[in-house]
Amino acid sequence: MATQEGILKIKGTIGGMTFYKSKDGHLVREKGGVDGSRIASDPAFARTRENGQEFGNGGTSGKYLRDAVRNMMLNASDNRVVSRLVQVLMSIQKLDTVSERGLRTVEQGLSTAEGKAMLNGFDFNINAVFGSIFFKSFGLDPLTGTVNIDNLIPLADILAPSGATHFSLKSGFAVIDFNSGVSALNVSDEIIAALDNTTQNVSLAPIGGAPAGSGIKVHLLLISFYQQVNGFNYSLKSGAYNALTIIGVA
Repeated sequence: MATQEGILKIKGTIGGMTFYKSKDGHLVREKGGVDGSRIASDPAFARTRENGQEFGNGGTSGKYLRDAVRNMMLNASDNRVVSRLVQVLMSIQKLDTVSERGLRTVEQGLSTAEGKAMLNGFDFNINAVFGSIFFKSFGLDPLTGTVNIDNLIPLADILAPSGATHFSLKSGFAVIDFNSGVSALNVSDEIIAALDNTTQNVSLAPIGGAPAGSGIKVHLLLISFYQQVNGFNYSLKSGAYNALTIIGVA
């Protein structure tokens, strides 16, 4: 794979060479590959078609999950969350021992205890891993979605970024049907407190209780950081330090 040098950068295909931009810069490669119509019909590419179908299901399932929790991950996700999530869901999909190869689904994989465990603990912002920021244990009621944190001491239990004066906590309870894409999300009120030595008990209950609908139940916990100036809270670096994680799957 070659790189493009010089002032003029080309995008597109010219004379069998494809010019494109990636995270590694402006690159060029030779156009190639097998004709799409052959892949779609040739028995020799049966495994390729099956893999493609399952990759499509994994990608769609990832979109369903992201759409369901979008309001929480708006300021708490990294630029590779899509591919990281699909990678996890593809592994979960392989736990489907009921469907034929090519037809295995994330929904079926998540019906297993192992599948639920694989999704539990997923961090939406790899640059702010929840477990490396928040050290206090907490309890989760999987039926109501209520999260309880007892005797929280912010300065001792939270590793805050430089410049932060306050933090906030919010929980979420989502129900996602990975077959249809129908989902619902109920979130708690956001609790904002100073980063000091004050001991406090925190209870985060989703407004409206458990969301309506059927499917996989996903519980989330979000911590955000602010700098307070003249009574106004300003998010640090547009949420770059915020952490959102999945704390329960049922």
